[in-house]
Amino acid sequence: MSDPRSTDPGPSETPSPVASTMRAGTRSTLVGAMFLMATSAIGPGFITQTTSFTVQLGVAFSFAILVSILVDIALQLNVWRVIGVSGRRAQELGNLVLPGLGWVMAALLGIGGLVFNVGNVSGAGLGLDALLGLDPRIGGALSALVAIGIFVSRRAGVAMDRIVVVLGLVMIVLTLYVAIVSQPPVGRALVNAVLPEQVSILAITTLIGGTIGGYIVYAGAHRLLDSGVTGEENIRAITRGSVTGIIITGVMRVVLFLAILGVVSTGAQLDPASQAASAFQAAAGQVGLRVFGVVLWAAAITSVIGASYTTVTFVTKSTVSQRTRTWLVVGFIAVTTLVYVLIGTAPSTLLVFAGAFNGILLPVGIGVLLFVGWFRRDLLGGYRYPRWLLLIGSAAWLLTLYLAVNSVRPAIALFS
Repeated sequence: MSDPRSTDPGPSETPSPVASTMRAGTRSTLVGAMFLMATSAIGPGFITQTTSFTVQLGVAFSFAILVSILVDIALQLNVWRVIGVSGRRAQELGNLVLPGLGWVMAALLGIGGLVFNVGNVSGAGLGLDALLGLDPRIGGALSALVAIGIFVSRRAGVAMDRIVVVLGLVMIVLTLYVAIVSQPPVGRALVNAVLPEQVSILAITTLIGGTIGGYIVYAGAHRLLDSGVTGEENIRAITRGSVTGIIITGVMRVVLFLAILGVVSTGAQLDPASQAASAFQAAAGQVGLRVFGVVLWAAAITSVIGASYTTVTFVTKSTVSQRTRTWLVVGFIAVTTLVYVLIGTAPSTLLVFAGAFNGILLPVGIGVLLFVGWFRRDLLGGYRYPRWLLLIGSAAWLLTLYLAVNSVRPAIALFS
């Protein structure tokens, strides 16, 4: 017989409306964080990299995609768990591990994010050019206004979560359509995923850097912090979100790979100036070109949102008011858009240096978080971190060192 004084609901009782609302809110936030991370990764560079390697490697590129997804999961599992359980942003943990280190991380990310966001705005302009024939600079400026409108809206957090989810699904569905129309050799691609005809270490490391490099790996985790989904009690949700975010990115990578593969496997020659656009057009004619415009615009605008939001969370303290952060985001978007409108795109030299900053940040940032997992249980509220997770994260971290070396070399070469 149950104790009449107990306040715990019995097994047959209906959950309270408040509890149901909280769970629904957590699910909505989690989905938004997953898609924020995924769509931050799926930017103009993502499309260019995937197309280029598909042309170079053909069906063998499927192996690089599979390996990169596994490595990305190992790293992001650790990043999201440490940030989520500690309830602190990555740069805050960096300052607690070594005073000043967090601000070095913030500086690296800020410089890289600023330059790459110029590229994101450029991609949005090119997307509207392919879709509507609009001048890319006008299209980039209009797209920036859309992004600013999201952040200054009354419920900016909800608006951001919803827009990245909707546009993420739009990108996947439209690219899947082109993949079906192009009729790729799916069987050969599946075989090469486990028994590749050739292995490209460059492709694997490039995909890892493009998926979780720079600000991307922190985007969803910082979004969860701002929404209050933190602490040991939310580990299951944090883990599910971190893995699903990578899987969403992987799904988009696979369908884009198959869409391009179906075209190049027929021997078609793609326009070197815009390989992805010409592949979509070769697969589905003018409809394909318009689909490419939508996909590129959606990829670019969601990356503008992700880069702007995450960069500001990195360069401000958590005590800064939401209003101040909003206007900093607006200013960040405005500055990068102005640079694009004035010069057309980020100079290649700056892009090389931004890539170097992002490449350095990856092992530094992940190294800090792994250090917290290994040695700073006090920052995790006494949580006993799984050793198996730290081991696979540390093994994957070694690859980020290789990435760092390869990202710095082009920058050094500019002065040699």
